[in-house]
Amino acid sequence: MQNSLISICIPSYNRPEELYRLLNSIDSKNKEKIEIIICEDKSPKRDEINSAVKKFITQTNFKVKYFENEINLGYDKNLKELISKSSGDFIVFMGDDDTFIPNALDKLMHFLESNHSLSYILKSHQHIFKDGRIEKFRYFNGNKFFKSGENTYIELFRKSVFISGFTINRNYIQNLIVNDFDGTLLFQLYLLAEVLMNYECAYFDVPLTQSLEEGVPFFGNSESEKELYTPGTITIENSLNFLKGFFKITIFIDTKYNLNATYKIKRDMSKYFYPSLAIQREKGIKEFFRYVKELNKIGFNITLYYYIYVVALVLFGKKNCDSVIVFLKKLLGKTPKL
Repeated sequence: MQNSLISICIPSYNRPEELYRLLNSIDSKNKEKIEIIICEDKSPKRDEINSAVKKFITQTNFKVKYFENEINLGYDKNLKELISKSSGDFIVFMGDDDTFIPNALDKLMHFLESNHSLSYILKSHQHIFKDGRIEKFRYFNGNKFFKSGENTYIELFRKSVFISGFTINRNYIQNLIVNDFDGTLLFQLYLLAEVLMNYECAYFDVPLTQSLEEGVPFFGNSESEKELYTPGTITIENSLNFLKGFFKITIFIDTKYNLNATYKIKRDMSKYFYPSLAIQREKGIKEFFRYVKELNKIGFNITLYYYIYVVALVLFGKKNCDSVIVFLKKLLGKTPKL
């Protein structure tokens, strides 16, 4: 039997309603080319998730594989579990509280069929705020192809953090299932770094997925995460631990390939650091300055843009700054090149 073109891989934890919403957003007309794989990570709402999946199965012709982990593996290990259970030529990861944008999935599949040897496809996506504003993440004007190597790795690393719609060629990652980055919440970026150093990739200029400004983070329940993250909130320490995980990966890649890319990636992140700063702004000025002080110790204060974001957030607050960012992106039609 021929493999599916794509495996939609969903790590599931404690979000039955959101998972059901995601499943119903999978609107491809090419059902025979898709398998949906869900790994439930031993959450308190396991029974409700099981029921939601069973309900979806009765309503669809998609091939659905549902698994329940014996123990709580945590985010990174659950991604590896999904990879091991997939059989599609390409893996498309999806967060269980995000959705596909209508009519986009078939466009991606057509692109993959026409470019079957690509290792990774950077997607465009969007974020919907509670008040209905939409922030679009569009990085280039039209589809774009990249040769393998350090420059591509640096160019796409920061742009690939958001998990939903993360599309990678399964055939290129079979020997990359390592445990070094468990707890970083960034295992997909390690896979990205390895394949971009060795294979051609592309940017696909059609918005594929969307996230909503809602929900509660559940990271911190597994053994690999409990010392790094606090379930139900995002503390300053949680944010710092997450950011340090980026460089656990980049230093590993630097050593393996004899590069000096970590500083270049840190500088690239600094230029676009607004979201990482804004996430802690609403905790108050005192806590925000404590956060900034710790970020400076890590070395993110290396571009003028970083300081502009800090000052703007202090003077105008997160909501007003968010509105300016959304307006500028809408005016330009894409994320500006800084």
